Amino acid sequence: MPRMENRDLARIFGEIADLLEILDGDGFRIRSFRRTSQIIENLSFNASQAIAQEPDKLKGVPGIGGGTLKRIQEIVAEGDAKEHRELLSKVPASLLELLRIPNLGPKKIGLFWRELGITSVEGLEAAARAQKLRGLPRMGEKSELKILKAVESHRTSEQRFRLDDGREVADTLMAYLKEAAPVIRIAAAGSSRRWKETVGDIDILVSCSPEHRTQALRSFVEHPDVTDVLAHGDTKASVVLRRGLQADLRVLDDSSFGAALQYFTGSKGHNVVLRERAKRRGMRINEYGLFRIQDEQLLAGSDEDEIYRLLGLSPIPPELRENRGEIELAEQNRLPSLIEASDIRGDLHMHTTASDGRDSIEDMARAAIALGYDYIAVTDHSKALAMTGGLNEEELLEHCREIREVNARIPEIEVLTGIEVDILGEGQLDLDDEVLSQVDVVVASVHSRFNLSKSEMTQRVCRALENPVVNILGHPTGRLLAKRPAFALDIEEVIRCAVDNRVCLEINAHPARLDLNDVHSRMAREMGALISINCDSHNTGMFRYLPYGIYTGRRGWLSADDVINTYSLERLRRVLSKEAYR
Repeated sequence: MPRMENRDLARIFGEIADLLEILDGDGFRIRSFRRTSQIIENLSFNASQAIAQEPDKLKGVPGIGGGTLKRIQEIVAEGDAKEHRELLSKVPASLLELLRIPNLGPKKIGLFWRELGITSVEGLEAAARAQKLRGLPRMGEKSELKILKAVESHRTSEQRFRLDDGREVADTLMAYLKEAAPVIRIAAAGSSRRWKETVGDIDILVSCSPEHRTQALRSFVEHPDVTDVLAHGDTKASVVLRRGLQADLRVLDDSSFGAALQYFTGSKGHNVVLRERAKRRGMRINEYGLFRIQDEQLLAGSDEDEIYRLLGLSPIPPELRENRGEIELAEQNRLPSLIEASDIRGDLHMHTTASDGRDSIEDMARAAIALGYDYIAVTDHSKALAMTGGLNEEELLEHCREIREVNARIPEIEVLTGIEVDILGEGQLDLDDEVLSQVDVVVASVHSRFNLSKSEMTQRVCRALENPVVNILGHPTGRLLAKRPAFALDIEEVIRCAVDNRVCLEINAHPARLDLNDVHSRMAREMGALISINCDSHNTGMFRYLPYGIYTGRRGWLSADDVINTYSLERLRRVLSKEAYR
């Protein structure tokens, strides 16, 4: 069978945990399966490949014992686990869709199923509208209204997938096609190339000689992950993959590859403006090239940048192509100089074994050295998050002493002391200000009471930002893509408050968060706020999420100077001490 991706393995372990919880199973086993799912998803190497080539590699991963290793081997060999199949047979299949509704966990799903026989999204919506849920334990009128809102949100977003899922699928398909057929050029287009936070489908473009088109298309529809072939023609094929994601392949002459790449990258609004611009200049543009209308002469097609130049524009990076003013600036050669991954000199939000991380302070530091970083900040959780082993005041001071010891041992990098402190219900911080003032980096974040009103949440967050010990507002809107919507917040007021108090705003690079999003990042830049792009790593492998934060920043028009972890250590310290800001 084909190589199984870590997310697919993790999904099976996570689904076992969810099914056990729906069935009111043993809490220890539920937590164990859920923890294993997280460990596998965040591995820095492919687990199924390790099973085949380096089985001892998995044995050395903390949290993966003998029993877990056997289950992984079983899943890799058979495509599933026996226990998973048995649990699936005990519940209606439609229950699993309910798990995709924001803020609706398996415990509640199990309650609704046992007490009211609810087995589908439609059944849940009908029960909520009939006011049948409010009679259940820990349910009321407000709970019913929230569920109806969540169902509506689910229907809006159910056809989209997280960006990392989309890019992972695209990369897998492209690697496969390169091996399966002689291709000249290959690229992913669409929203995944623009680095949108979610994708609806995957667009793959291939150029090859005419005699190899049939081979490329046949190989595509015969990929082992294909569950349904929607179309299979002479130049295009469409399939549905095992994850439910649709993928389209278009096979082109190489002379048209640049034009097709521009056309199928989009966005629709961007392309409409380009077509109108071309028409005004006596040209027409489509997926085959840029043509002069008068005599149908091909002016450009092979090179994407040449198309922009012939339209009187400087080439526009894909992530800016959203019709948000980029074409006007490209006409004036005034597009911003966007941040690059190579600009990053450190990471200011990460967790270690002191709270809910998997690796030690030294492990994180040495992984950062390997990435060429000059500094990191270790920011474990504070005590309010008891489930993570969060630190109290005394434990934080001891943790800072350990961080400084590691810093003294490793001269190649500066390891800053830090904490991710919870913003409590009224905006106060979870730890004493006097203790917090002794650490280098204070990331303040909301992890609870997401259901406050917009005004209440805004006041809560702004009160925290007004505390002089706070340096960074972590994942500012609290969302988890496809799982939990952003909490109600006046983001403009929060940005204004951050600027007034010289606090930086985070772009959390984890693909489940990407928070701030692109629109809010651009708003923050225009209002004069500074940004910190961090991976929120809970192990060394999660540093790989940096590109998702970088490209979210690029979509928000950020330059290196907008992002504090591109700064030298000396300049960073001035920002953290609030001696300087912009």
